[in-house]
Amino acid sequence: MPKMKPHKGSAKRFKITGTGKVMMRRVGKSHLMSHKPGSRRMRLRRRLIVQGRMSQRIRRALCVE
Repeated sequence: MPKMKPHKGSAKRFKITGTGKVMMRRVGKSHLMSHKPGSRRMRLRRRLIVQGRMSQRIRRALCVE
C-alpha cells in the first residue's frame, strides 16, 4: 500500500501544536490594513484554534491521525 501524503494546500495553512490542536491564521489580514482600527489588527495577529469536526477533517488531510 502506498504511503499516505498530506494535502499540501492544507499543510501550508494549518499547523498542529504539540498537544494536537489545529492552529490557523485569522482571515482579513492580507491587505487593506490602513483603515482598520489598531485593536482589530492586534486581534487579527493572534492564531485561531480550530475546534470541532473541522479540526478532525484537517488532521486527516494532514495525515496526522
